[in-house]
Amino acid sequence: MNRELAVFFAALRFFSRLPVPRQVGHSQQQLEQAARYLPLVGVIVGAIGAAVTVAAAQWLPISLAILAGMAATLLVTGAFHEDGFADAVDGFGGGRDRERVLEIMKDSRIGSFGAIAVALMLLAKFNALAQIDALGGRRMLALALVAGHPLSRFASTTLIWALDYVREDDSAKSKSLTRRLSPAELALAALFGLTPCLLLAGSRVWIGIGLATAVTVLAAGYFVRRIGGYTGDCLGATQQLAELAFYVGLLCASS
Repeated sequence: MNRELAVFFAALRFFSRLPVPRQVGHSQQQLEQAARYLPLVGVIVGAIGAAVTVAAAQWLPISLAILAGMAATLLVTGAFHEDGFADAVDGFGGGRDRERVLEIMKDSRIGSFGAIAVALMLLAKFNALAQIDALGGRRMLALALVAGHPLSRFASTTLIWALDYVREDDSAKSKSLTRRLSPAELALAALFGLTPCLLLAGSRVWIGIGLATAVTVLAAGYFVRRIGGYTGDCLGATQQLAELAFYVGLLCASS
């Protein structure tokens, strides 16, 4: 099997629950290189969410269709990024110092901060998508999903390129993905993360990209101040925040 294709399948297996060919194997080297294909996985996730939403809208009210699309993306990813977002909110919300923040984030249980934050995040994304449909119709809604998922995953990828991974133990699930990306790998991730945005015409897409970028920079600065770098949960939190920021940007340009 082609080496790059094998690395992509390793990314698909790690960042989603979609099936991959058995012959891909479980190479540590493949997993270490998988981050550059995270935005491409986002293209697939976004396309699935858009397809389910548009299909469901043929028989259901748009509100239920949007919920069906969101549920599809959660099933496809196993709520991978949402879980990271919840853990990050718990850690930063409940920890007073670096060590305590990292300790809380490592706990697999979700606390009050995390549960409330995930509920509000899902509610905010639902309402943003509903407003996008009201302003631009099904086509704009579908394209927002196809663009928002890879763009937000590219936002997470930039943290792997720019920041230091702060966990010293080898038990962390994302430890294999913490090798700093090369400029060429970052460029490849940018290609997959930004190209779908070209499907959205006009100034709205640039405002969406701008807000997602601003949120990513602010999150990165916060992570560095609090813990000196990033963890896997920080990547999930960044993806969730950047995705919502992109949708809000589309609405700001359309209002």
